[in-house]
Amino acid sequence: MTEDPFHEGSRALQDRFDTRRMADHAIDLLGFRDPEPELDEEAQAFVRRMSFVFLGTADADGRPHCSYKGGEPGFVRVLDARTLALPDYNGNGMFDSLGNVSVNPAVDLLFIDFEAESPWRLRVKGLASISADDPLMAEYPGAQLILRVKATRIYPVCPRYVHRMKIVEPSKFVPRAQEPPPPPPEWKLDPADVPPETLPAGDPARAELERRAAAAARGEAPAEPTHGPWVGGVPGRR
Repeated sequence: MTEDPFHEGSRALQDRFDTRRMADHAIDLLGFRDPEPELDEEAQAFVRRMSFVFLGTADADGRPHCSYKGGEPGFVRVLDARTLALPDYNGNGMFDSLGNVSVNPAVDLLFIDFEAESPWRLRVKGLASISADDPLMAEYPGAQLILRVKATRIYPVCPRYVHRMKIVEPSKFVPRAQEPPPPPPEWKLDPADVPPETLPAGDPARAELERRAAAAARGEAPAEPTHGPWVGGVPGRR
């Protein structure tokens, strides 16, 4: 007997709202029973043009986490029809997402094109691994780790509630080949948010703090902020 892709919680709600027949049809239509799902050419092209993805993970106890991952268009690589890879860049040091992957490899990638006239959403569920020795490290300036995902389920999702939006400006903090390293975010330079002694060794913010201290000693005006605050930007935190 083929394993039911829906658990009892989903089935109970399908029965309550009379959607079981539609859900059962979707199982075959979307290939939920395929043990080795593949991205077709259209889906691969879609992933290659995206500059961001939402990454869902959970820890060993099932506590979920969702994060936004951004980069240059095509920063999520299609290695083959079942395998994707993306970099992990310098962040807040908590490693919520990749820490989860280290104890629970199940992940969910959600790609959404907010700018398309007919928005398209693509979901890729899979099993992930992380490595600092991945050969792709050399192809991603500024990457700390590489996340590889082997797809276990691939399917488009209804886009009717997706609001159309436009990307106004790419983030200047994304590392880019043949360009100077991006500036550190301002919150790493604010002692009220991050005491300097807590910064990791080798973090670019340390060098920037030293540069600013030297400039202040020379009587020069402080540099313009490069980014909004971290803690201070959260209502009720300060």
